Amino acid sequence: MMYRVTLVESEEGVAVWCDDLPGCASQGETREEALENIREAIREYLASIPEVEKRFGTKVSHEQVAI
Repeated sequence: MMYRVTLVESEEGVAVWCDDLPGCASQGETREEALENIREAIREYLASIPEVEKRFGTKVSHEQVAI
């Protein structure tokens, strides 16, 4: 699957988050490291969805709303 991510580069390194997965973020010293780290964060985020559903008895879903 493909996920869109946002990268923000600063003197301290590169912050990155997945636009489609709230709270799924990471960082790295370089752009390449940040991208590898967000790939792992996305895999872990997706793997945790069944556990979240099991613990809270609810289905996790996302919606888009117009403003």
